[in-house]
Amino acid sequence: MRVSEIMTKAAVTDQSDDTLAEAARKMWKQQTGSLLVIDGDDLVGILTERDILKAVATGSRLEETRISEVMSKDVVTVGPQTSLREAAKVMADRWIRHLPVIDGGQLVGVISQRDLAGVLAGALNEPDALTALVEASELVRERRLKRIEHGAWD
Repeated sequence: MRVSEIMTKAAVTDQSDDTLAEAARKMWKQQTGSLLVIDGDDLVGILTERDILKAVATGSRLEETRISEVMSKDVVTVGPQTSLREAAKVMADRWIRHLPVIDGGQLVGVISQRDLAGVLAGALNEPDALTALVEASELVRERRLKRIEHGAWD
C-alpha cells in the first residue's frame, strides 16, 4: 500500500507570519494536528500541536508569537509512491507524527500517524497482525526509554 492511497489531499496550510493563536484556531476548526507552512508554492515548515504546547509551556504569548519562531524548518517529506511501511519507519525513526507528501516539487498532501492507525486497525483482522503490533509497540517503548535516558523528552 502506498502513501497516495491514504494521505489527506487537502492539507491545511498557513503563512509563517501568522500568530500561534491564529494557527491554533485553524487547527481546531479543521481538526488537524499540524499545519504545513508555505511561502507561495514552497513548503517552508511545519507547525504541530506539540510545537504550540511547547510554546505555551515556555511562556510564549500565542497572540504575539509568529509561526516562524517555533515551526520546524527542516521538514521531512515523502513522495506519494512511498510505501506505508517506509512512511511509518520514517515517523518512528524521526519521532514525528506528520509527513508532508511532495510530488514533483509540489505539496500534494500529508500523511499522519492517525492515517496509519486507521490502516492498522483494518489490518488487525489478518493473521499475525496482533503479534506484529505488539512487537512494534515494544520497539517504540524501548526507543522512547533510550531517548529519555539520554535526556530527550520530546
